[in-house]
Amino acid sequence: MSKTTDTPGFELIAGHPALDLVNTLDWRFRQSGPEELLESYEAVLGFMEESDLLTPKQTRQLRRTTGGSAGRHALEQCLELREAIAQVFYAKLDGDSPLPASLKTLERYFKAARTRQELRWKKTGLAWRWPEIEGDPEIPLWLLSASAAGLMLSDNARKVRACDNLECRWLFMDTSKNHTRRWCDMKICGNRMKARRFKAQHRA
Repeated sequence: MSKTTDTPGFELIAGHPALDLVNTLDWRFRQSGPEELLESYEAVLGFMEESDLLTPKQTRQLRRTTGGSAGRHALEQCLELREAIAQVFYAKLDGDSPLPASLKTLERYFKAARTRQELRWKKTGLAWRWPEIEGDPEIPLWLLSASAAGLMLSDNARKVRACDNLECRWLFMDTSKNHTRRWCDMKICGNRMKARRFKAQHRA
């Protein structure tokens, strides 16, 4: 669910940044329409900082150096990435095959993100590292792409579930002991749906 007026920032309940990104289109399946939480490049930077994908210093620098057109372009790409991730996961959860166009979009961004990384040696071995590109307006896109690739190409993708509230269907990692988690947030959707069932039973 979207943040309340007295709670700043995003509700990062998914257990992975790529899933939290999908959830920034709130009420995705609501009949009256969804609610966009990433309405600006500034909102993207806020999401990145809250997700610990960018430091406060990096977000400040991007705010200073990113102009209007560059920010809008980066925002559009982040939203395109988000919707491709969403389409693939929801198709899988619904027993369908993802659209070829979604796979092509992910392939393009995943490959582009990798080309922006450098292979470095650490005491523990080889590792991919990001060069000094804090001033690049598209760094949120590449970080999100790499994060999504890491999840979607791993066995952990099998743990992804959707909230049982059919108007919500926020995605999350089900790490519960018996893999029986049903709600994005028990305090919000869980209690709301229980209340609906209670009322329906007493009307019957």
